[in-house]
Amino acid sequence: METLKSARKGNSGEDGSDLSEQIKAATKENHVRAENTQLMLSYQKGQITLPQYKVLLCSLYEIYKALEEELDRNSSHPAVAPIYFPQELARLESLERDLEYFFGQGWKKRVIVPAATHRYTQRLRKIGQKNPELLVAHAYTRYLGDLSGGQVLGKITQKSLGLSSKEGLSFFSFPGVSSPNRFKQLYRSRMNSVELTEEEKAAMLEEAVEAFELNIQVFDDLQKMLSVATETDQSKSSLAATRFPASPILQVTVGLCVALATIGAAMNAL
Repeated sequence: METLKSARKGNSGEDGSDLSEQIKAATKENHVRAENTQLMLSYQKGQITLPQYKVLLCSLYEIYKALEEELDRNSSHPAVAPIYFPQELARLESLERDLEYFFGQGWKKRVIVPAATHRYTQRLRKIGQKNPELLVAHAYTRYLGDLSGGQVLGKITQKSLGLSSKEGLSFFSFPGVSSPNRFKQLYRSRMNSVELTEEEKAAMLEEAVEAFELNIQVFDDLQKMLSVATETDQSKSSLAATRFPASPILQVTVGLCVALATIGAAMNAL
């Protein structure tokens, strides 16, 4: 419960009266923890792999699908309307283009996400139904984070994966935002204009902390999923090589089939 205590402390006014500043203060520790997950450290080192990027895209797709559908449905809500910028910020179509680039036209059937991603989307659906004002915390956390690091992370991804063009990197591009810094200022100003009671503001800070925690859980689950798949692929490939020394094609086919079956079982168990 330490994170929720820090959120309440951030509401005391010590870090400024603006909601954006209070959220920044309340989530400072969580932000650092998110940056130090194994997946994010791989990014910082410029060592992101194609499997890491592909599973990340799958989870981001499910998360943004839930977030943007709930924002669309609640676009006239007094707390949501000021920060509703679908033309400038919407990520869903960009993610669909990236997924089709890497998985092909049947990409929807190949999207696999861990349990943490499902928990995240369920939370977004729940507050969209019962407490739409809390969507502001998730939108702020996700969109401004993407705007802040989008250009850098896009370049790291392109270099790490050896991509010769921007195809597969649409998620990092915001063609509707000419100046990320100016737009972030506008977004914070709009968010700070939202009228909230003290109780609603406290709930908003706690939800911002929860948003970071959900993201951390997603990053950790994705890394675990990749680790299990890698270990299984290695062990099964070794077994296949022992049993089928005369047929390299058959070795690869059996190894892939076993790995895919294991991933499916792992997803059901999460």
